[in-house]
Amino acid sequence: MQRLFPVTDETTPSASGGSGSGAGREWSLAELAAAYAYPDAGPGEATPWLRGNMVSTLDGAAQHEGRSQPISCAADMRIFGTLRALADVVVAGAETVRQEGYRPARARAEFAGARAAAGQGPAPAIAVISASLDLDFSLPLFTSPLVPTLVLTGAAAPADRVAEAERSGARVVVAGDGAGVDPARAVAALAGLGHTRLLTEGGPRLLGQFVAAGVLDELCLTISPMLTAGDAQRIAGGPAVAVPRRFELASLLEEDGFLFGRYRRPRG
Repeated sequence: MQRLFPVTDETTPSASGGSGSGAGREWSLAELAAAYAYPDAGPGEATPWLRGNMVSTLDGAAQHEGRSQPISCAADMRIFGTLRALADVVVAGAETVRQEGYRPARARAEFAGARAAAGQGPAPAIAVISASLDLDFSLPLFTSPLVPTLVLTGAAAPADRVAEAERSGARVVVAGDGAGVDPARAVAALAGLGHTRLLTEGGPRLLGQFVAAGVLDELCLTISPMLTAGDAQRIAGGPAVAVPRRFELASLLEEDGFLFGRYRRPRG
């Protein structure tokens, strides 16, 4: 049984329904959904909100032996599932899809009513970002998802791979003039398809591209109380930004030594 305790956040509901510590009882999925709810859009607005979800060890490793699961925990996976259930689309890089063995997002009965009320389908779409389209299009992620999988690529992507992706049932979306994908255009393209609640699960290279492009609005970061040493990637890679970008702490939960932080880009 996981018990999630808010450490600091005036807006996060406690187990009793108001602000407070909530100590001593398990957080329900409904409470987690409320704690991690996307910001309300104004009337008639369709502004995308890009949220990242990553896990890191105390010494900065985002993976162990190429996968995030060894540094995760049951509560982290419960929040992972909640974040997916709130999203319109889950965005992942091709390498992460290959390493983590991505499958289609599943419909969850616990969130069916909330998704219907929000005008969402039964499950989020998966959007894979890939320049080369070096993907196995025979996998269930492409051939049998509840919601068609999206493949975001550049205008110069190999034509034969584009055709194979489309034959599998995937929808190919061009979001770059060359071979690669422009992060800002990817966000805009997904919003243009009606996907404004965006969730990226990485990997580190993709998250770094979103950070460098200035389009990441929120980071949900699990700090795992583990040390791995080695040369594992950090949660974000790629070129450095010219000036470090300051985010604000929105909430912080704790369970069994794991910290679940939520950081947002300052508004205004």
